[in-house]
Amino acid sequence: MSVRRVKLCVFAACLIPLGLLVWRAVMGDLTANPIEYITHRTGDWTLRFLLLTLAVTPLRKLMGWSQLASFRRMLGLFAFFYATLHFSTYLVLDFFFDFELILDDVIERRYVTAGFFGFVSLVPLAATSTKAMIRRLGGERWRSLHRLAYVAAVAGVVHYFWLVKIDVLPPLTYAVILAVLLGSRVWFRYTNHRVGRASATGRDRGVPTDADLAG
Repeated sequence: MSVRRVKLCVFAACLIPLGLLVWRAVMGDLTANPIEYITHRTGDWTLRFLLLTLAVTPLRKLMGWSQLASFRRMLGLFAFFYATLHFSTYLVLDFFFDFELILDDVIERRYVTAGFFGFVSLVPLAATSTKAMIRRLGGERWRSLHRLAYVAAVAGVVHYFWLVKIDVLPPLTYAVILAVLLGSRVWFRYTNHRVGRASATGRDRGVPTDADLAG
């Protein structure tokens, strides 16, 4: 199967959570508190897609499948899509555009503060996700900006932890996954640094590196 067809399948799969939510709404099966249900489901999928986005690079390096990187932007935009649904539910259905109450809520309740900070962190990432913006910013600045994805993920996990009162297993699971992803980033950077130093030392000593042998 071509990469294009796989991407179409992944795109369709990413819409399944929304489809299930719409189906339950049509069937009147959104539990006794539909606003809370919609808020929780969209929040869950925001965090899941964000972690999937952050998992692309480690998986690509482990599997050696460079084409996996082409799915990262799609997954990241779906994370923002579900985050927007999550925030819109809070803004429209929960507070009915009462910005004064919303501001008080953001200031007074720490889990709302963390969630709002996470959402705001995603906005510049979505806004600069196009190839034109990558060219305009330059690769290095664009990569630096998109490290905000980790900030958003941390804020999302903290938001979840502060929200729950009894069952901390779901946010703890997300926290462990995020810690593994952050650890893998540190590990790959460390190993790449060591390989780079070893190659430089080898060249200084006249020892042929793999690149020299390949050339």
